[in-house]
Amino acid sequence: MSTFGDRLKEERERLGFNQTDFGALGGVKKQAQLNYEKGERNPDSAYIAAIANHGVDILYLVTGTRTKAHLALAAVKTATEAGMAVEAITGNREDGLAVQETIVSQSILKPDEAALLDNYRNSLPEGKRAISTTSAAFAQQATTQKVSGDE
Repeated sequence: MSTFGDRLKEERERLGFNQTDFGALGGVKKQAQLNYEKGERNPDSAYIAAIANHGVDILYLVTGTRTKAHLALAAVKTATEAGMAVEAITGNREDGLAVQETIVSQSILKPDEAALLDNYRNSLPEGKRAISTTSAAFAQQATTQKVSGDE
């Protein structure tokens, strides 16, 4: 079974950070990050909260069990990579998209949900704000209609 330090290192690498930059996200220097990963010291709650804001799966970090959201994101990433590989091999974009859609449809996210998430992630800050505002408005509208019975 992996240790907290092993899982911390795994999360850091999953997110593509070196020890110096990842430690800075949590407000510590490289040496402290190294000590956490080696299991020689344990981080405080301020560090944990700070790295959570940068995509670390805290449930996994503490318990070794992934959250559903992180499992879904991993499935989408795997599907995208598999689709790109098939497209590269066959030279056909439709083949790649078909593989990607099949993998995603068998995961937690539906293809349209995965596409929306991908669009959000690849948007500029103004686009992210627009997507967030628009989705919140539509969600509010749907809630209002359900309450009033106007479906």
